[in-house]
Amino acid sequence: MYYDSPEKFKEQCGYVINGEWYPRVTKIIDIKSKPALYYYYAAAPSYAAAQAQTEKSAVEGTLVHETAEKILVGEDPIVDLSIAPAIAALKNFLAKNNIQVDRSHIEKRIFNPEHRYAGTIDALALIDGRFGVLDIKTSQDFYRDYNLQTSAYMDALSRDPLMAGLSTRWILRIDQIKNCLNCSATLRPKGGRDKVREPKKGPACPDANHEWSELTGVIAIKEDPYWKADFEAFLGAKKLWEWENDYMLKKIGYIK
Repeated sequence: MYYDSPEKFKEQCGYVINGEWYPRVTKIIDIKSKPALYYYYAAAPSYAAAQAQTEKSAVEGTLVHETAEKILVGEDPIVDLSIAPAIAALKNFLAKNNIQVDRSHIEKRIFNPEHRYAGTIDALALIDGRFGVLDIKTSQDFYRDYNLQTSAYMDALSRDPLMAGLSTRWILRIDQIKNCLNCSATLRPKGGRDKVREPKKGPACPDANHEWSELTGVIAIKEDPYWKADFEAFLGAKKLWEWENDYMLKKIGYIK
């Protein structure tokens, strides 16, 4: 990616903490190939159309994130109608599961001075007696790339003596879909694009002539306490990202 200046690079790719600049975790893992994203762009009518859908989807995702984080700490925010089914499902999920979140660790900036990177965690949570990183996603599924991101958070936090009980990580997936009333197909209207998933098993509606339900929220949570192998992969991605951006990193003094 092209950057106009070292200042723009620093602004777009990292954070300044205690007077020192650190690259951002999410920017580092962008170096990893994403075949599904390439397929999405290839299937779009144009690059501009794909970009518009991506930006709209990001706005919707941010809205879900911000609303969910308020609910996690006991607030009762006004819910935008566009995400009401997802938030209703989240409230129902929280009513049935004991998830405790500390307000002071919502959207908290963290950094790793040894491996020299920084990031912003969604939350730290206590779930069923286990303390760990809780990362919120608004995706259609769980993706392995998330392991790179959360492993970087785990290593940074594990160096803090106040985080001695940190032992695990979760992805909390919040989404909303329509279900076919006659088969197991689903429709996901995100970013102004209706994405249909036909049934993987069982009969499908003839000629994909589906009858859709009202929009309904989907909540799923996945725990993975084994993060150290993922962190080694993250460090590999960081090395590649530094190689790719060595010109700017030398300009700003991150690489000597």
